Amino acid sequence: MLNTLNEGLLPVRAQVLDWLARQQQSMQDLLQKVVNIESGSRNEAGVTAVAHALAERLQAAGVPVQFEPVPGYGVLLHAQVNPEGAEAGGAPIILMGHMDTVFPDGTVAKRPYREEAGRAYGPGVADMKSGLVLNVFVAEAFARCGGLQAPLHLFFSCDEEIGSPATRDLIMARVRGARVVFNAEPGRVSGNVVTSRKGSMVVEFEVQGVAAHAGINHAAGASAIEALARKTLALHALTDPATGVTCNVGVVQGGIVPNMVAPHARAEVDLRFTADTNPDELLERVRAIVEEESVPRTQGRITTTRRTMPMKPTPDDLLALYQQGASALGFEVQGEFTGGAADSGLTASVGVPTLCATGPVGGHAHTEREYCELSTFVPRAQAVALAVLSHP
Repeated sequence: MLNTLNEGLLPVRAQVLDWLARQQQSMQDLLQKVVNIESGSRNEAGVTAVAHALAERLQAAGVPVQFEPVPGYGVLLHAQVNPEGAEAGGAPIILMGHMDTVFPDGTVAKRPYREEAGRAYGPGVADMKSGLVLNVFVAEAFARCGGLQAPLHLFFSCDEEIGSPATRDLIMARVRGARVVFNAEPGRVSGNVVTSRKGSMVVEFEVQGVAAHAGINHAAGASAIEALARKTLALHALTDPATGVTCNVGVVQGGIVPNMVAPHARAEVDLRFTADTNPDELLERVRAIVEEESVPRTQGRITTTRRTMPMKPTPDDLLALYQQGASALGFEVQGEFTGGAADSGLTASVGVPTLCATGPVGGHAHTEREYCELSTFVPRAQAVALAVLSHP
């Protein structure tokens, strides 16, 4: 804890905090650079370009960086700040983030990075390019000032926004046995960090019907769109506020022309659930609805599923550690539950103490109004640095 830091660490703490306090403009410059790189999920070249932009800053400070290719998605970024003046090796502290965004190619051209009234705007500025920048500067602070008592690793992934289909096993393997994970998703609008999250499941399914002329031979057809509509109502009925389960059919496609009974339709479904929900049982309920012959002579089947694990609650002592550092810096913070899923669910699922939303404060993620509160960059970076220094 902060009040138990030995005398040898106090000068290091002052050096780290002072160095970070002088980096506001540099943080904003790097943020602008990476926000103006298109890096939507599956934009392999764009995600890789973000990784190289971040690595350039780290390497200039003497931090070695490795890229691990993930075909079709980009790269994973690995970096380590070696302990100085302390025992080398041992379980690491991990600063985590993701380099992909939800925005399609062309978004940056329409609304590039801009600053207005103390806020930065642009695609992915809060979720979570500002968090990546924060982690890079925390790592650089220790590379320049030393004082680490454990290895400090940076680990940035490339497909989080679509449920980490290519990297979930890599993430869990990478963090297993770590001391702690700080995941730099955006701080809540309230200023709070996140101490638990819902899990998510995406289910894609299709429905086959029977084509027929809609005017001449309507009765001979079996509408895949009608079947999909009935299934949508049944799926939405899975939403249960008492258990925290929500279900949303968010994408639908179907049919060929208006005067044909639709022979085919498809949909994508988002489900959210807490750690108290059995996701396998929830999936079977979805499967039963999809495969039911909701319109005679139609047939549905699931084509794809992917999941993100719910984030188990952050241990009380880890939250208290971060809170003490924040208080020493002049701001108060609480732990908060959110329905949004993140890779912090994966790290918590393998037993690693995890604190999420340690990035700068931001809001309206995944929209054209997304913003980052620039004044929170330095203090939130300092709070992470203090938690790293103070962690036993």
